[in-house]
Amino acid sequence: MTFRGWPAEALEFYEGLRADNSKLFWTAHKDVYDAQVHAPMEELLAELEDEFGTGKIFRPYRDVRFSADKSPYKTAIGATLSGGGYLQLSADGLAAGRGYYGMAPDQLRRYRETVAEEAGAAELEALVAQVVKHGIEVRSRERLKGAPRGWPKDHPRLELLRNKDLFAWRQWPVGPWLGTAAAKRRVVEFLRATGPLNEWLDRNVGPSEQPGTRR
Repeated sequence: MTFRGWPAEALEFYEGLRADNSKLFWTAHKDVYDAQVHAPMEELLAELEDEFGTGKIFRPYRDVRFSADKSPYKTAIGATLSGGGYLQLSADGLAAGRGYYGMAPDQLRRYRETVAEEAGAAELEALVAQVVKHGIEVRSRERLKGAPRGWPKDHPRLELLRNKDLFAWRQWPVGPWLGTAAAKRRVVEFLRATGPLNEWLDRNVGPSEQPGTRR
């Protein structure tokens, strides 16, 4: 099958799920999810595989064991690419991310050791600037208010050291293009633009070596 975007029914499904996040709604609209949400994501991942790696779609069910919010279903479909990358469709539109989201302690140590040096910081800053030129945001999900433990408060590269992770992110609001092959073009442009930044992270940070953790 050829990816042709997501139809309006996919967005309507998530609008409905937001309003009624219940098993009753899910069961009554499961066929819409399968055909109009999940199937197009499978088609997109298949077309991206040769250049960006194997795709994996997340389960639609929320893990509510340790959450105060007991709503059972995710209000977005998410998928990862083995070559690095995350895709998400919701009622708000399409989003893509790439980088290291939530670094483990050993990853964070390697990241900080690299950016503490002038050469490593300069290379990263240049790559971030190139990504930003494409209209893509580069950010950290969580930043320290001050210097990390063990680092001087007046370190010349303190702003980079304060990051606890680093990733590129772009959100595209709903538009007619979402129901066409233009959705794939936007994703491909994002992944290509963020490739050098992801490669820097792979080279200088890499997967966690701690048991039970992942990039």
